[in-house]
Formats: sequence, structure tokens, C-alpha cells
Amino acid sequence: MAVLEKGNITIHTENIFPIIKKSLYTDHEIFLRELVSNSVDAISKLKMASLAGETTGDLPEPQIKIAVDQTKKTLSVSDNGIGMTAEEIKKYINQVAFSSAEDFIQKYEKTANDLIGHFGLGFYSSFMVAKQVEIDTLSYKEGATAVHWSCDGSPEFELTDSERTTVGTTITLTLQDEEVEYAEPQRIKQLIKTYCDFMPVKIVMDGEQINKQRSLWKESPQNLTKDDYLEFYRYLYPFQEDPLLWVHLNTDYPFLLNGILYFPKLKPDVDVSKGQIKLFCNQVFVSDHCEEIIPDFLMPLRGVIDSPDIPLNVSRSALTNDRTVRRIADFIAKKIGDRLKSLYRENRDEYVSCWEDVGTFVKYGSMKNEKFRKQVEDFIIYPTTYQADATSSSEDTPKVEVQTESGDAWEDVKTNTSTNTKPYTTLKEYLERNKATQENRVFYCSDTSTQSTYVELYKNQGLEVLFLDSFIDTNYFIPFLEREHSDVTFSRVDSELDKTLVEDDKAQEIVDPSTNKTRSELIKEIFEKALNKPRVNIKTQAIKSDDPQSTPPAMVLLPEAMRRLQEMTALMQEKAMGFPEDHILMINTSHPLIQNILDLNKGSIIDASGNSTSNELVNMMCLHIYDLALMAQKAFDAEGMKAFVERSNQVLTKLTQN
Repeated sequence: MAVLEKGNITIHTENIFPIIKKSLYTDHEIFLRELVSNSVDAISKLKMASLAGETTGDLPEPQIKIAVDQTKKTLSVSDNGIGMTAEEIKKYINQVAFSSAEDFIQKYEKTANDLIGHFGLGFYSSFMVAKQVEIDTLSYKEGATAVHWSCDGSPEFELTDSERTTVGTTITLTLQDEEVEYAEPQRIKQLIKTYCDFMPVKIVMDGEQINKQRSLWKESPQNLTKDDYLEFYRYLYPFQEDPLLWVHLNTDYPFLLNGILYFPKLKPDVDVSKGQIKLFCNQVFVSDHCEEIIPDFLMPLRGVIDSPDIPLNVSRSALTNDRTVRRIADFIAKKIGDRLKSLYRENRDEYVSCWEDVGTFVKYGSMKNEKFRKQVEDFIIYPTTYQADATSSSEDTPKVEVQTESGDAWEDVKTNTSTNTKPYTTLKEYLERNKATQENRVFYCSDTSTQSTYVELYKNQGLEVLFLDSFIDTNYFIPFLEREHSDVTFSRVDSELDKTLVEDDKAQEIVDPSTNKTRSELIKEIFEKALNKPRVNIKTQAIKSDDPQSTPPAMVLLPEAMRRLQEMTALMQEKAMGFPEDHILMINTSHPLIQNILDLNKGSIIDASGNSTSNELVNMMCLHIYDLALMAQKAFDAEGMKAFVERSNQVLTKLTQN
């Protein structure tokens, strides 16, 4: 074998190999990604040369072969790409990578981690795991001869003739003793699946293709079916429920980006602060953390983003402030908004079925991003008590909408029948529907389990109630809505009763000559004496109803402003809010039980010992009514429940003594 050339790589290159071996990448396994990427590039260049008429005959099927030898501790990556001549090896291997070695060292020696994603240095990443690297190559050019290049990680290299007869390149690594894991077939297959699964060239090992090859996001949405999207999702995220909807991204201006993003069905144990979107660069896997690229309110999204315009060799803080990255984040948010808008307008039933999972993040996004808010504000929906004679507008066949300017495709998963029977409305619809009766006032329920009595009261009087019962609603979104709609007042159903729910009870204002007090004053006095709780404000009102027996005899009310202040204080102190001792007990004077208590109190007879059996019963019944009103608001603790049961038994005993 003739030695064509021996030499030294100059310009202080003795300084560069330690950096490559120890610091070029955080994970040494990246070297395989780099070598395979170079092979794909070589195959692509051969195809381009063929299209330009620079080759004769048919090209072989593009293929990359990987072989390992655990005995010899070697790993080789072979391609049937464009190959190299001796001069090209000198140019691309010996010179280009090291022509600016001094600048390279000065720039990266202290910040080696910033090199992640520097694909141009791919070939030399081999020296992180190899003690010797060899290149065996034959150029496609007519009359070219095969050459062999070798280097042991020192500045010295050797270039000789080769016996290779097929166009292409083989890179062989003799692994360092501490890196022999890369001679294990299973380890290599795992790395290919991680980093090179979607490369457009078949990768073969032991006669078996080990990469999926098909990158769905690079294909035209018009050529894909619903099953294609679902199969791809299941491949990326096995053992997960099918996604709710997805958007196919495709734009080439002002940046190049392709991708498919899915909205998954969320589970309680999902950490929504950690993204699960996979970042690719030209179909090469880079990272599964895209927190700096995806707006934080869209972190639950899954799928793939592929863009060569995302800078991969900068710090995370710099990435966040990068202009292109900010544009990409805005683009993704806009396309998600467009997708939701399309679904809302075309298939509201399907939109409603997805809302339970996507609603919280749409609300959060509208608070975080002004552009996104303007995009989605008209189709943020809320569960409501309103019932309308609605006819189903759902369609049997799913639609795919393609935007011609950007090529974005939208799709959603259809179910045969909708199981969601809860009606929903937008805020705009609510205000328009109730403008004659509620004067820009929104009544809402934040907890259906404790506020159901109040909701029924509002429903019976024809007042519509919205359900804002998620954590984000109570603490953040309602104040946000009030800032955005300054002319609208939001009142929880258990705050002070709206005037439309009560009626003027003229009988309450008639003064009883025997006591010189009104009926209302007597009732208030009876309850204040029985409860003996100065911090409980007793109020008397008559609730409107055709059947007073169906209304509650008393209700605990929490004034809106005071309750919100207490909630915010608890939130800032990071502790659960206890039930406020300062609250209102509203006595429903139209309820027959209240009248019975009043009559019983008037008929009290004091015995010789100064006690009154009927007066004692009145006190016990007042406490019992208060307990029932509290139970509609909160659960009793063990001591509270014990006292309630004892009082209940005493009341029943007293009532049955006669």
C-alpha cells in the first residue's frame, strides 16, 4: 500500500484534541448522530450531482450500514454517498476543521458546553470515544482512486491508497477501553432510534433496517390521513391515550420550520411545566426539552418541531432572547389559536369535548400573551346553567383544513357520539343573553359541591350562572376578566344575594305593639341570642319563591370583596384558606320554619326556676338552622360533626316529647 502523504496538522492543534475528547459534547453518544448525519449529507450530495448530470448510470439505493466488532472493539459507519478524493480529504478533514483552530480554542475552551449542536465539527466528535479513526473512501468522480486516512488523536495523520471499489465512505473507530459500550449492537440500535430514527436514508445493521425513516412532518398534509397522524403519535408516545387534536406546521418564511404538535388528553400526574416536544434539526434529533421555544402555556403539547433556524450552540438564556426563537414561539401560539378557532366554528360539540383538557392552558395563555388573548377571547367557553333548544351540528366525517399560504393542516379526532351533556357558553353570549335582567353582571359558581343550593336558587329565579371552578379561575382568571371587562361585575353565587332574588316583605316592617319591634328585628334578635357569635352578621331577607318551603330557611353568605381579600392573602402565604369567621347568616323570613320559630318564641312560658322549655327549643332550632346553612358551604371537622349530631338528636327529642 503506497503512502501518499504523512504530515502534521498545524496551527497549535495539539490544544484542540483534549477539548474534543473531554468537552466537545456533554454526552459522548452524540458522536454517532454526527457520523450518521455526515453520511446522509454525502448521499444527498450524490443525488444532487446526479441531477446535475455529473454521474453516469443509475444510483444505488441510498443506504447507511453500521457494523460493530466487540472483539476488536471497533465500530464502522458506511454510506454509498458522494465519497472523497485525496485532495478533498486534505481540504475537508485536514484543513477546514482546523483552519481556525486558534479562534476555536479561544472561543470554546472555557465554554465547551456551548458547542452542543455544532454539526460542522461532527467528524471530530469521533475522538471523544475512539483512540484511532480511519476513513476509507472512493469519490464518484470519473477516474478517482480510493484513499485511506487514519489518525490516532494526535496531530499526526497518514493518507494512503485504498482497495475500496465502491463509491462512498466508511469511517471506522477503534474504541477507547472506557467506551466499549459502543461496540454493543443493542446500544447502537438504541442510539439510532433516539437520534436518527427519522433520517431519510435507510440505516442497516446486521441486515436489518433499524430506523423508521419516514418523517411525517416533512410530508404534505394533503397526503396524510387521520390514521397516519394517530399512528405517528402512538409511535412517539406509546401506551398513551390518543390525542385530542393536532396541527401540522409548515412554513419557510421568515424561518424554516416543520412539525406536528398534538394536544394530549391530560392526566392528573402530568407535569405540565416540562415540555415533551422533540426538537429536530433536518430530521436529526437534538433534544426533548423545548421550554425556551414553546410558550409556557402550551407546555402540555407533544410532537415534533424541526427547524434548522433554531440556534443550537447558545446558552438557554440567549436562546430565550433570540429573535428567531421568539418569532417561532409566536408562530406556534398563533397556529394553535387558529386551530382552536377553526374547531370552535366548524364543530362546537368536538370543541366542547376537548375544552376540559385545553381550557386551563388557553386561559393561562390569554393572560400571558396579548396576541394570543386577542385570538382566542371570543371562543373561551364556560359551563353554564343556561338550557337552550339546541340541535346537534356535529359532522360524521372529519375535515382537514389546509392554509394555502403557510401549508398548515388542522385535524382532530372524532368520536362517534358526544357524551358531554353540560351546556357551554362564551362570555359574550352570556352578557348578550342577560343584558336586560343582569345589567352587565356575571353570577358564577366556583365549587359545585358546596354551592349547589345557591345555584339552584339562582336557576329557579331564571338567573344564569357560569361555572368557574378551576384553580386558575378563582385565583387569577376572574380578576383578569374584570380588568379586561371593566364594566362587568363578577359575583359568586354565595356572596350577597342579588335584588332579583328577594322581595319586599312589608309585614317585616310592621311594629309589634307588645315589643315595639318589627318582625325582622325580632327574628334577628332571636338568632343573635341563640348563636351568640358576634362575628356572624345576621340579616333578614325574604327569598322569592312560589313555594317558600322549597327554599332554604337560612344561607351563609360571603361578601365578594372580603372573601377575595382572604383568598389572596392565603395564596400569598401559601396556605389553604380556612372558612372565614366573619360571614353573613341570611335568614329567609318567607320560609315557614322561621315563622314557626317566631311563634314558638312568642309563646314561651317561664317556669318557677326561670327556665323555658319552648325557649330552649327555639335556641336549639336556631343553632340547627345555622348548622344546615354552614353544611352547604363547608364540611364539618370531627368535633363539628359530633356537635351537630348531638344537637340534632336533642332537637328531635324535644319535638317528640309532647
